[in-house]
Amino acid sequence: MGLIRDEDAVEIRERLQQMVNPVKLVHFTQELNLELGAETLQLVKELAGLSDKLSLEVFNFLLDKEKAGEYGVDKVPATVIRNGKDYGIRFYGLPAGYEFSTLLDAILAVSKGDSGLLATSRKKLAQLNQPLHLEVFVTPTCPHCPRAVRLAYQFAMENDNIRTDAIEATEFPDWTTKYRVHAVPKTVVNENSYIEGSLPEELYLDEILKTIEPPDVAEDEAGSRAGGS
Repeated sequence: MGLIRDEDAVEIRERLQQMVNPVKLVHFTQELNLELGAETLQLVKELAGLSDKLSLEVFNFLLDKEKAGEYGVDKVPATVIRNGKDYGIRFYGLPAGYEFSTLLDAILAVSKGDSGLLATSRKKLAQLNQPLHLEVFVTPTCPHCPRAVRLAYQFAMENDNIRTDAIEATEFPDWTTKYRVHAVPKTVVNENSYIEGSLPEELYLDEILKTIEPPDVAEDEAGSRAGGS
């Protein structure tokens, strides 16, 4: 029995008809000692079969170390969503519940090759010239999580310095403990700053950029604005 119901498959096929360019799902898994590993692999296989523009490549996390290193994958199950370009978009865990729509949105965005962000957000992101790693913790039952992940993925598409991981919190307890994830969505920025909840695009981006802006620069800019008023 498949994980995607027949009636859902019809709707998914219709959504995937919006794809412009082919998209490849690169999936990392392992056969032993991986909770929900088999289910996640089955789900991405079924999904890839719903569009001629969607393909799937599967690697063994333990045996294909070089490939895992190439994609920066450090835990499984992991799914990379890419086309001819790798935008740094990753989903860790089983994309079930509300997060399945997040995966579909990412596929469509990558297929179109356009982040879809506001012009003001694009302008701000164009000035980012340092590595930025976003880890967005989610759960399948959280209705607010897809918005946070979707935006974080869009940020990664807009700037090559950004890498975004969506992480299913209940599947990776070591990471949730490390980052003290008690509620979702929670965005971890460069492993040391945190943003709680789901925010509108401009506010979310400003909060992220604020965490990586040197305090002295922020103070200088504030002083310049005050002095010019």
